[in-house]
Amino acid sequence: MPENTSTTPRTAFVLPGQGGFDGAALRRAADTHPQVRRVFERLDATTEELFSQRISEAVFGPEQADLRDLLAKDSWMSQVAIYGAGLAAHEILADHGVRPDVLAGHSLGEITALVAAGAFSPEDGVRIVAQRVAVIERHDGIDGRMVALSAGADRVRMLLGLLDEPMLAVATENHDEQTVVSGPDAVLDQVTAVAAQLGIGAIEIDAPFPFHTPALAPAAPEFEAYVRTLEQHPLRRRVYSPILQRYYEPDEPLAGRLADHFVQPVRFAAAVRRLHGEGVSTFVEAGGRPTLSKLVTRLTRGSDVRSLPTLALDDGGRPALDTTLRELREAGLADAGPARTGLAELLAPSVPFDLFEAYWEAHGPEVRERIRTDLDAFAASGKRQRTPEGAPAQEREPERAPVQERAPEQAPAQGRKPEQQQASAAEPAPQEAPAGLDAPANAALDRDEVFAELRTLYAQALEYPEEVFEAGVQLEAELGVDSVKQVELLSRVSQRYGLPPREADFRLDPYNTLDAIADFVIAELDRRPEPQPVG
Repeated sequence: MPENTSTTPRTAFVLPGQGGFDGAALRRAADTHPQVRRVFERLDATTEELFSQRISEAVFGPEQADLRDLLAKDSWMSQVAIYGAGLAAHEILADHGVRPDVLAGHSLGEITALVAAGAFSPEDGVRIVAQRVAVIERHDGIDGRMVALSAGADRVRMLLGLLDEPMLAVATENHDEQTVVSGPDAVLDQVTAVAAQLGIGAIEIDAPFPFHTPALAPAAPEFEAYVRTLEQHPLRRRVYSPILQRYYEPDEPLAGRLADHFVQPVRFAAAVRRLHGEGVSTFVEAGGRPTLSKLVTRLTRGSDVRSLPTLALDDGGRPALDTTLRELREAGLADAGPARTGLAELLAPSVPFDLFEAYWEAHGPEVRERIRTDLDAFAASGKRQRTPEGAPAQEREPERAPVQERAPEQAPAQGRKPEQQQASAAEPAPQEAPAGLDAPANAALDRDEVFAELRTLYAQALEYPEEVFEAGVQLEAELGVDSVKQVELLSRVSQRYGLPPREADFRLDPYNTLDAIADFVIAELDRRPEPQPVG
């Protein structure tokens, strides 16, 4: 029998599907939690076998990978990366003593949940995810896509009924004001056109195929036959299916159920409400981005539910995982005391853990402060390249503590800490940044980095998926962001980057895309004088 079947469920892990990957947050987690690279390196053997490529190299290579990069390279990469991030988050939580009473996955995340519960090995999980992609490609599923509409499922079904297209379907019911539709490209163009006339917003989803639609029915039998060849084990934990709207039985044959996922919708809102009604008061999103944790918060508004992300960054660019683990410890849901097993394994693998724990209790605060100070100085110096072996190290700036330089993909983003910002006596102090946002230094910022930060800021403020903020997308005409909200967001941007107050004749019209706003930020920062050395 799975664990915890005789007790009232209190804690649920929700595992994301499409869009559930944040490359930057995953790298940050890998710096202090060796479980991340350990999971991906375990998956490498299978991706090498299937595709002659290592998924860890795609995710942790020299260039930071985001979801769109992976989608552009090969469909399987994005799906395996989402799956791997979910497994990594689950392993970190488990190593810190967090024991969920139930796991629930969103679409692809249901495969991750079943693997985490012990139904399949992690390697066979890769095979299932990869085969899911392969059979859809062989059956021309690539010709469709998915669109999120800002309306409830009943209203969306009425809209779809107007078009009378059998291959068009409701794919996911996320909450009362967001429903995802899946189907052929040409028909979805009609859907978005009708939705616009009805005042319903439409957002493209970053997904390689139109999942959960009758169009995929021809691919299901081939997928089921393949999964039947894999070794299945009894579930060690309870798994609730938002697709089936029930718990899986411990020894239930899963090949047919997973094949059914091709054509059946994900009723995530109903699943959350049922689990909450059964007693779940803590939901932890085990995976990248905070999408599901935000949905849970929205679905349980007004209750005492705790909804926590893991592999995501907060408004200040800090890992959400650290805060989540602290909250879980304070709630008695993780190991008592600071759980530092991952840090001990990373920094001092040969030292007994109790000795490392005693050292950290005595010197942890000063070590963290030293690292923070060194990283600030390192980021401000702009010296982010590894010193070649055998070559003399670059001369560091005076009165700065020496730092050990890291590879570019591990280096912190420049211009993140407020301590770096030195206002001269003649220059008015910048506006104070809102809580949780750090103003950058005057060091030159990478334009792509600025765009990525703006994308996160706007997505969180508007509660939109980040993927909707494509290059050139119109904030008002395409996303429905009115001028009042744009002014408010531009004010937040100015505070975030320490920009001077806008002039009286400032016009909003030229800054109606994130591209234009990113260029504006870079231009304003370039106009600011460099801080002068002191002394």
